[in-house]
Amino acid sequence: MSRITSDAAPDAVAPEQTPRTERESLYLSLGAQVVGAVYGFVLAQFAAALSLTGDDPFAMWAAAGAAVVAAVAATVGYWRSRSQPEQAWRRDLPSWLFTVNTISVVVVHAALAFVATYALYRLLALGFIGLPIVTFWAVVLMAVTLGLSTYFVYLSSSSITTQRLSTLLMAFISIGTLTATITTPDPQWWEVHFSQLGTFDDLSSWIFNGTLIAGGLLVTTFAVHISRDLKALTGSGTLTGHGVARFVSTAFVIMGIMLAFVGIVPVDVNLLVHNLSASGMAVAYLVLLIAGYRVLRGMPGAYFVAASAFLAATAASIVLFAVGYFSLTAFEIIVFALIFGWIAVFMRFLGVAGRRDAAGPGGTQ
Repeated sequence: MSRITSDAAPDAVAPEQTPRTERESLYLSLGAQVVGAVYGFVLAQFAAALSLTGDDPFAMWAAAGAAVVAAVAATVGYWRSRSQPEQAWRRDLPSWLFTVNTISVVVVHAALAFVATYALYRLLALGFIGLPIVTFWAVVLMAVTLGLSTYFVYLSSSSITTQRLSTLLMAFISIGTLTATITTPDPQWWEVHFSQLGTFDDLSSWIFNGTLIAGGLLVTTFAVHISRDLKALTGSGTLTGHGVARFVSTAFVIMGIMLAFVGIVPVDVNLLVHNLSASGMAVAYLVLLIAGYRVLRGMPGAYFVAASAFLAATAASIVLFAVGYFSLTAFEIIVFALIFGWIAVFMRFLGVAGRRDAAGPGGTQ
């Protein structure tokens, strides 16, 4: 049986949950359940008619409540986790940078709680069409929704690592965009382009644009964790590229800013700024992908195999779009997926760079 051993990358493995973290998450969850029960009771008394469908669906109220408690849980969890040994380095960050990181972590957790809760209840509505929500069920459902949101968000925000951030980003982007596609008022949006989802003045557009903005904030937060990881790998001699930490972290900051502006400036508000932002993000991705062969020397060989596959897929997508095989919507979605897919792969390999497979007791090398 083989196992992984090394300490080259300090952020490589997610910190284990401590009894204190589990205890605090449980107590906060119980408190959120009480708040949720009261919230559900009050809502049932003052709302005209609660149901899973209709003009004023239960999903919206539940999602709003989940977002609020998630924001509180993420703030408390991320702040208190600085006392953990593996997170102590964050106490040395400039106050403004720590504040920006905290805001991005809180916003993404709150937004993820909102879209995940909303999507879940919209899905339930398809199976329980017209089902009214009486006081009892309003209390129970709100208590469960807010309690679970608080529990999972507190655990997540208390153990933030580079790899956990990438998983959080993928989950957030996927759920947010899918929710926007199934709630959009235009079922033919895909005949225009991907950014068409952000042009409607309704909830679906707010979800789509908000997902891009919050996702951009989270990508910029990567820069701090990535810079620390790369400096550690450079210091240990694993990576030999000069200035790799600054180069890669700067590129991620640019990518995050560009992604945020794609949502801040929808295509129907300013076409030029929107397209420049989207193009800037794609250029930053390509620069990181291509330059990585030189600046990331020392990364596992399998990473470069994956990078070559992403580069080939990107080039093929461009060619197929140029010859008219792909529509604009398909091209945008494919490139969008490739960018975030590469980010996830890069983060995972960054976490194991400098580590080696070693034979365990009774095992083989």
